[in-house]
Amino acid sequence: MILQDDVYTTKRKALRINLDLKIFGTLAEIGGGQEVARAFFQAGGASGTIAKSISAYDKTFSDRFYNDNKKGRHVSEDRLRKMLKKEHSELISVLSEKKERDTRFFAFADTVETINFTKTNQGHGWLGVRFQLTPYTEANEVIIHVKLKENDALLQQYTLGTLGVNLIFACFNYYNYPNKFLITLLDNLDTHRVEIDNVQMTGPELDYIDNRLLSVQLVKNGMTRAIVFDNESCIRQASEMFYKKNILAFRGSFRPITVTGMDILKTSLDLFEKDDSYNNENTVTVCEITLKNLITEGEFDERDFLDRIDLLNGLGLNVLISNYKEYYKLADYFNEFKIVKLRLIMGIPSLKNILDKKYYNNLNGGILEAFGKLFKKTTKLYVYPCKNKDGKIETSETIVVDNEISSLYNYLKENRKIIDLENANEKYLGIYSKSVQNKIANGDKTWEQDVPEFVSQEIKKKRLYGFS
Repeated sequence: MILQDDVYTTKRKALRINLDLKIFGTLAEIGGGQEVARAFFQAGGASGTIAKSISAYDKTFSDRFYNDNKKGRHVSEDRLRKMLKKEHSELISVLSEKKERDTRFFAFADTVETINFTKTNQGHGWLGVRFQLTPYTEANEVIIHVKLKENDALLQQYTLGTLGVNLIFACFNYYNYPNKFLITLLDNLDTHRVEIDNVQMTGPELDYIDNRLLSVQLVKNGMTRAIVFDNESCIRQASEMFYKKNILAFRGSFRPITVTGMDILKTSLDLFEKDDSYNNENTVTVCEITLKNLITEGEFDERDFLDRIDLLNGLGLNVLISNYKEYYKLADYFNEFKIVKLRLIMGIPSLKNILDKKYYNNLNGGILEAFGKLFKKTTKLYVYPCKNKDGKIETSETIVVDNEISSLYNYLKENRKIIDLENANEKYLGIYSKSVQNKIANGDKTWEQDVPEFVSQEIKKKRLYGFS
C-alpha cells in the first residue's frame, strides 16, 4: 500500500501494477478506444497483468456480450455492472485453477460517449473495477461516473486512459483511505478536463464505507459541484433524475425541516400544479443544501449530514447537495439537463439577497448579468412571506427595492417571473430551524409543534440536536 504525497505519473502507476505479479485481470472498453489498455501496454510488462483486452464497440456485439441482446442504454450504470460481472466471472472460471494461489483477479470496464464530430453532445461515461484484495474471496466493486469536459475526442480519450489507470491503482493501494482514493483519481488531471459526479464502493472489504458521505466528499474536494440523493437515500445520476423534467427546488439548512418548510413545499406545489406544463409524473421536488450549510465551525459533521438526509428522506423528499452559493449558478446547473420548467423556492430574506448588487461584484455585467443567467425562459421564483421585526407580513410586493433596479424588479414582477406564494399558514411564519434547536437545547417542549410528527419522533428516538 502506497501513501506517499508525490503524484505518480500515469506510466509509473501502470508499471507498478504490471510488476505486481499478484494482480491479474481483464480490460473491457466501449466507446472511447482502448486507452486504458494502451497505458498498460506502453508502460511495459503488461503480460504479467493483462489476461484479455476487449472493445465490443459495435452496439450489436455489446448487447450480445453484456445484455443478452436485450434493449438498454449502452452508456449507463446498468451496462457497466453487467460488463464487470461478465468479465470477472469469465476470468475466474478460466484462470483461477491455472494461476498462482496468491493471485488477486480484477476486471476493469468502461462504457463511454466521447464528444462527436459536430460537438453537439456532452462527453460522459461510467468506469468501474471489480477486484479481489484477498485471493479466493468475494470481489469488491468501485464504479464512478464522469463528465468529459474537453472539446476534442482525442483529448477525452487520453483523459479516459489516465482515469482508468488511476482507478485501478487506487483500488489496490488506497481502499482503506476513501478520501485519498477519491483525490488520486484526478492525479495528472484537473477539473477543467473531467468531473467525477458519482462514486460507489461496495464489497466485503469496503463495507465500512457510507457512499453518501463519499459522494459529499466529491463536492467538498471540488471534484463535482453537486450530487443527488433520491427519496430512498440512493445516489442518483443527476442527468437521469432531472433530464427534461419540471423541477421544484427549495434551498435550506433543514436542520431540521420545520412545519414552515413543509408548508412552503405544499403551497409551492399547489401553485406549480396550476401551470400548463405541470405533470405529476414529470415533476421532481428536491430540497437543496449548500456545502456551506453542511459545514459547522469549519468542519464537515458527517453524523449531522446523515441525520438531515434521513429526516428528509423519511418525509419522501429528494436531496441535492451543492456548492452553488449563488442562485443563478444553481439555475444554470438545472438547465444543463434540458429541463421543462424550473421553480426556485425561497423566503423574503433570500429574495432580498438576490436583489443586492454587492453579491455580483465578481461579474463584469453585475446584477444584469446574474439576472440574465437566473431568469431564463424556464425559471420563476416562488417567494414565501415572512414576518418582520414589527410583526408585519412581508411579501415581494411590500419589500423596499433599490431605485437603480426598481424598474427591472417591476418588470420581473409584471411578467410573473417572481411570484408570491399565497395561502401561506400565518401561524407558521417565524418558525425557523434555529429556533427549534434553541427550544430543544433549553428544554422547551413546544418544539414538537414546530416540526412534522415524523421529525419529532426521530429527534427523540435518536436524541438529535441535544435532545435529552
